[in-house]
Amino acid sequence: MSKIMHSKHFKYIVLALLFLGWCLGNLDRFVINYAIVGITQDLGLGASAQGIILSSFFLGYAIMQIPGGALADRFGYRKVILVSLFSWSIFTILTGSAWSLLSLIFVRFLFGIGEGSFFPSGSKAIATNFPVNQRSGAMSIMLASAAIMGVVTPILTGHALVTIGWRNLFYIIGVVGILITALMFFLLKEPAKPSLAASASGQQPKTSLKDVLKTPLIWNLFISYFSIYAVNWGLQSWMPTYMVNVRGLDMTQMGLLSAIPAVVSIFTMLLSGYVLDRIPAGKDRIIASVFGVLVAFFLYLMGSSGIIATFITYMTIVTAMAGFISTLIISKSLKTMPESIVATANGFINTGAQLAGFLTPMLIGFLVEASGGSYATAFIMLIAFALICSLSLFFSRRSKQDSGSEVQATAV
Repeated sequence: MSKIMHSKHFKYIVLALLFLGWCLGNLDRFVINYAIVGITQDLGLGASAQGIILSSFFLGYAIMQIPGGALADRFGYRKVILVSLFSWSIFTILTGSAWSLLSLIFVRFLFGIGEGSFFPSGSKAIATNFPVNQRSGAMSIMLASAAIMGVVTPILTGHALVTIGWRNLFYIIGVVGILITALMFFLLKEPAKPSLAASASGQQPKTSLKDVLKTPLIWNLFISYFSIYAVNWGLQSWMPTYMVNVRGLDMTQMGLLSAIPAVVSIFTMLLSGYVLDRIPAGKDRIIASVFGVLVAFFLYLMGSSGIIATFITYMTIVTAMAGFISTLIISKSLKTMPESIVATANGFINTGAQLAGFLTPMLIGFLVEASGGSYATAFIMLIAFALICSLSLFFSRRSKQDSGSEVQATAV
């Protein structure tokens, strides 16, 4: 194993394991969006309760972002990833045992706590093993797992919910998670040598969370990620219900049509990482800002479309552009912040995203219920978030400190 760790190919082993783990994490998160139809029927719940269930995960997940990143910066990414993966697998199993609204909310909250450390520690693993000019590409591969599971989940879930039921489905996924934890235990290692971003003297720069909070660019990324994630999870969490209740599709039709945007986004996500590693600094945010305006425009077209084919077309465009914006935001700190605190920085940025994930499904639930089943106000809210994201990216500026960090890291 020592020879493998010092091989130039070791970073790809790490990336493959991160990809596998995040595939499971996204599967666990996406399944609830489809299973919620059967869950609410079995437990006799309304739209507002459904929104609270979908949001409870994100509260726990958001709470754990900064602590999880700090733990990875202090103790290394391997230990944090193993604990995170094992714990969220246990709570996935417990989701299948929920017997009431309160029990389900509590389990999903703890599930979020368990999974919350994986992303910032995974960011740490990428920053440790990849040079700066490869980090957007590596991050896009990790993020592409969401697009891939966006294809797999509706197809798998639409059939499984009919044949084995939502409880057994959660039991099976939880057991698979425990098996992947065992695989990680034996294969995922952490280099003991100085990392790629270490200084020439071998000393890592001394930084803290205060340094993160003093960086204007990080706040812009926080706001931007909050906004684009509100769009992403507003669509992810409520489109299955919308397509069944408003568009009149059955579960199988909904699952197949929902897979179309996800298939396209797999390729656009991977392409975005390749492109972002080659775009001159500064121009990337302009392109992403324009994409934010286009996301708002196509969200408007989605809400006003009367034909399911054009609705899915517009949703596919929104998903692809939002994926580019997300990759830019979350990989930017990997290129600008010192590696000694990169997990904490990404944890802070991702906190904004998860707060959006917590608030958006719940807000949509209340808006739909208050408007008697209409989704018009929900689309207006998502359009507003897309415009906020665009403005935040457009007016963001890299400080001299940001530029210096990136230049120094690139030279390593």
